[in-house]
Amino acid sequence: MALSHEDRELAFTPAHRLKELIKQKKLSPVELLEAIFRRIEEINPKIDAYLTVAQEQAYEAAHKAERAVIAGNNLGPLHGIPVSIKDLKETKGIRTTYGSTVLRHNIPQSEGPLMKRLREAGAIIIGKTNTPECGLTAPTENNLAVTRNPWNTERSPGGSSEGAGAAVAAGISPLAEGSDGGGAIRIPSALCGVFGLKATNGRVPLDVHDWGISPVSCYGPITRNVRDAAMMLNVIAGPDKSDYTCIRTPAPDYLKALDSKMGTLRIAWSLDMGYGTPVDSEVATAFKSAVKVFDSLGHRLEEAAPKTAKPFETWSYVYLGLCYQAYGFLFDHLDEITDYARANMELARNFKGTDVNKAWMEVERIRGAVLDFFEEYDLLLTPVTTNPALKIGAYEKKLELGQVQKGFFSPYPLLPVFNLSRNPAASIPCGFSSEGLPIGLQIVGRLQDEVTVLQASAAFEQARPWADKYPPVS
Repeated sequence: MALSHEDRELAFTPAHRLKELIKQKKLSPVELLEAIFRRIEEINPKIDAYLTVAQEQAYEAAHKAERAVIAGNNLGPLHGIPVSIKDLKETKGIRTTYGSTVLRHNIPQSEGPLMKRLREAGAIIIGKTNTPECGLTAPTENNLAVTRNPWNTERSPGGSSEGAGAAVAAGISPLAEGSDGGGAIRIPSALCGVFGLKATNGRVPLDVHDWGISPVSCYGPITRNVRDAAMMLNVIAGPDKSDYTCIRTPAPDYLKALDSKMGTLRIAWSLDMGYGTPVDSEVATAFKSAVKVFDSLGHRLEEAAPKTAKPFETWSYVYLGLCYQAYGFLFDHLDEITDYARANMELARNFKGTDVNKAWMEVERIRGAVLDFFEEYDLLLTPVTTNPALKIGAYEKKLELGQVQKGFFSPYPLLPVFNLSRNPAASIPCGFSSEGLPIGLQIVGRLQDEVTVLQASAAFEQARPWADKYPPVS
């Protein structure tokens, strides 16, 4: 069936505006949910962004939200807003597969602080978005589904939060939760033409189930605009006693910060951070044009980058070692798992303790170098990816130490260093390739300074609006 113009307009209305319409009783949470589900039914088969659609639970929550509006009750900051959850996140009563056939029947009976905060804020959980098996690679080509980019369905949306990025871009998820252990929020945000924010590690508390990768991984919003991300981050950020790794001080009011004036900043920029990784010419052109926007806004620009060695081998030892701790059970199901899951787990199982210890020592050196850098600069600008979206199946599945630039890292060399350093980093649309594929700009800030990252992102958004651009599959 043809999608209605009214449903499409509603689906692409900013979430912060949807919130106001619901509060003013001009929009029913049930009507909004019905429109989103009609679109999911039509669009999701084309891109496979969702692994599970939680209609029964969502309608129950939407009717409850509608009764609260009618009764004139106090409404939460996300009251009645549909939100999708990446399928690496445990959701009570909703199937959580981790992108693996091994866990295709897993229905958790509990969930962590992020999910509780979303529900208490009035969000309507609409389903679980696709992810590679246990987050072990970038493209989502697992044994459950292959997620496709709504700008070109023969292209990958990146990953590992690609189901989330594709759903937001296609207008079938007003807000999306993602996680980022090596670029997994920023990559699909860039390749799908939406906004994504990796907050400072520890800003959003982790679940007990996530502690295996807590030193490098974190949660964050994927949205169509900056204000929606600030609104969602206001809900999910802040300390929680269940997570001893989280930042203990209260999070700022990110929405309020967007309404305050940003001063003149000292901003560094770098095309490749000195790694020597080739960057596609169209990506380079879009990036340099984006840098000029900040110059035109009156900021002080300088070409510079943190003095770190290439972090790829270090990240591999750290991330895959922690993943093996969390997902080693996959070895009990070798006939069911993907080639890349098997290869990565075998690689991690054979790591030497001395090499892992050396990697953690290098992490501390990286953190020191990035700390030193941000004593001089307020922000760092880089491309997010070195190429626009690649074709489905173009990525190598096997990650081998010493060859990582030929596989996982060749399109994403500028991202994992900020998982190791823990700095906040956003991906913001900054242009399109000649084939109409989105290109992303990375904005990195000081530790615990998501405010400046969001303010700079909002200023760029105002100078270079993108939210009115819709992909062909929408």
